[in-house]
Amino acid sequence: MDDKREEKLGRFVSGALRHFPESAGVEMDECGWVNLNALYEIMMRRYRWLKKEHLYALVESDEKGRYEISEGWVRARYGHSVNVDLDYEESDSPYVYYGASPEEVDVLMENGIFPIKQRYVHLSTSLEKATEVALVHTESPVILQVDAREARKDGISLKVATDYIVLAERIPPGYLLIV
Repeated sequence: MDDKREEKLGRFVSGALRHFPESAGVEMDECGWVNLNALYEIMMRRYRWLKKEHLYALVESDEKGRYEISEGWVRARYGHSVNVDLDYEESDSPYVYYGASPEEVDVLMENGIFPIKQRYVHLSTSLEKATEVALVHTESPVILQVDAREARKDGISLKVATDYIVLAERIPPGYLLIV
């Protein structure tokens, strides 16, 4: 499959599993799972050249670990704008991190971190990953450390999406420290 086709497939799969399952024609359960065969059938109508191996390859080889497959079902691990209840394990990391631009820091330290255009806040498991992510959006990232231990004690859920992404509904300002 050439790069152009892979990009088209990736956009459709990402949209169907994260943002617009209904308009894509897929039925999603409350945890974000979609039947892989049903997704394939819908995609075949749009991309007649598509083979099932293309869909599996796209999902399984994604470098960012955006998707997971289990027993004939597929879902996005993170990045949802639709309401899903991700049944992930709780993180046991003592700290997680969030990269921000210098312009955002005062607002975040006063109000906390809230999701924008997504269902969950995406936190990084390491300072290095947070910096890497933030550099996509700003030349001078400021990294905020989240006291995950204290947040968990106070009932804030921190869910492990991948080896380097932890999700939370929000992070109040009392758990943040500029590092």
